[in-house]
Amino acid sequence: MTGSRVVALGHYQPAKVLTNDDLAAMVDTSDEWITSRVGIKTRHVGGPDEPVDELAAHAGAKALAAAGLQPSDIDLVLVATSTAIDRSPSMAARVAARLGMGSPAVMDINVVCSGFTHALAVADHTIRAGAATRALVIGADKMADIADWTDRTTCVLLGDGAGAAVVTADPSASDSPSAPGTPGGPGIGPVLWGSVPEMGNAVRIEGTPPRFAQEGQSVYRWATTQLPPIARKVCEKAGIAPEDLAAVVLHQANLRIIEPVARKIGAVNAVIARDVVDSGNTSAASIPMAFSKLVERGEIASGAPVLLFGFGGNLSYAGQVIRCP
Repeated sequence: MTGSRVVALGHYQPAKVLTNDDLAAMVDTSDEWITSRVGIKTRHVGGPDEPVDELAAHAGAKALAAAGLQPSDIDLVLVATSTAIDRSPSMAARVAARLGMGSPAVMDINVVCSGFTHALAVADHTIRAGAATRALVIGADKMADIADWTDRTTCVLLGDGAGAAVVTADPSASDSPSAPGTPGGPGIGPVLWGSVPEMGNAVRIEGTPPRFAQEGQSVYRWATTQLPPIARKVCEKAGIAPEDLAAVVLHQANLRIIEPVARKIGAVNAVIARDVVDSGNTSAASIPMAFSKLVERGEIASGAPVLLFGFGGNLSYAGQVIRCP
């Protein structure tokens, strides 16, 4: 059975930047309050003329250009998002139309903050099964559209953006006991995914119009106590020790979650993505966007093992170790 690998990445954010001081003029908060509690300094927010599929298409186009591929080369488009307002056409279908693709399979995947790592696993499995050869996998969310701008505990967290990965079939990356980053190892390692259904209401996007809400302390306790051993199991499934990881890209929820979780995983030699400081929580966009920026800055060597680990809404999680493109 052939394997798959990520061959290129891309990201995109709206031009408008909202600082903590800007938020302090809108709600009862301050730069010190926000920085000390969540570590965020700025976030990008899109306007009414910048829909989710436009953000996604920009990121996808950059990933395709980096891969040296044409839109017509793609036979599967997956968009992870929880902020699509319309039911149909899907974001994936709209992205395919914007990019001028031929006749790809198109699907949206809504697992909120862990959507991208779920979608990446679906692309890997689809390629392994022979149902696709080249996939465009995008995480895109416009959280500003669902923010309650009167709630200082949640609106300070959220930002907009998109990140994309091109995934291709790779016969040399078939199943192997060697870890990603070593010759013959899988380009995308085995996924470990799951959820805590009885706690699903801890993160919500509900109502008309839809609004984001969460039980912050419950999410914090779950993330910092329950997720590190799961992330270590992701490494175990990939056949790699945490100390051998070159980078760790967690869902960019909150710096006060990212830093303790990364420490408890034991990735002592890894670059830790901290894009949340500049971008806020962009839900499904956060992992591919943070990963793309690390690669663009040359902070991860090509072929090096990287842990991607998403978590959040539905109290779901999904992670895999991949080879850096």
